[in-house]
Amino acid sequence: MSMEEKNVDELVKSARTIVRTSIILALATMTMVFVNTNPELFSSNDSSENEDLNKKDRDLIEDGIHVRTGLIDAEGMFVVIGNCTNCHSAKLVTQNRMTAERWNETIKWMQETQNLWDLGENQEIIVNYLVTNYPPKKSGMRRSNLTDIEWYETEN
Repeated sequence: MSMEEKNVDELVKSARTIVRTSIILALATMTMVFVNTNPELFSSNDSSENEDLNKKDRDLIEDGIHVRTGLIDAEGMFVVIGNCTNCHSAKLVTQNRMTAERWNETIKWMQETQNLWDLGENQEIIVNYLVTNYPPKKSGMRRSNLTDIEWYETEN
């Protein structure tokens, strides 16, 4: 075999080695990307049981109160949870206690300025739930006058 033939053979062997190495690296990279984007593939079934337990805990109601949010268990509660607690806590919702008119104005303001989506039919359900379970409270009112008090004179 001539020197030229030997060089060609070595070049072919090197090219094959480079191609094989490139294929292995590409497969390894694709595998790593796949594993990183699908971590649940390697988790045991115990995690799905834990997810079921966590889901049950999320919906747990004790003494008429939704434990996770503190909302009163009533018709429309889960619609409120699904639409309102995505952006803020349930406390922020319940502490505001407004009339239906004010809630509708507030929802419109959130849609115009805070990127709240169109609630569609859910808006009526949400407003009814809030007005029924968290009605406006009269606040800032003075207490009633004291009666039947025996006043005494102060000395100067």
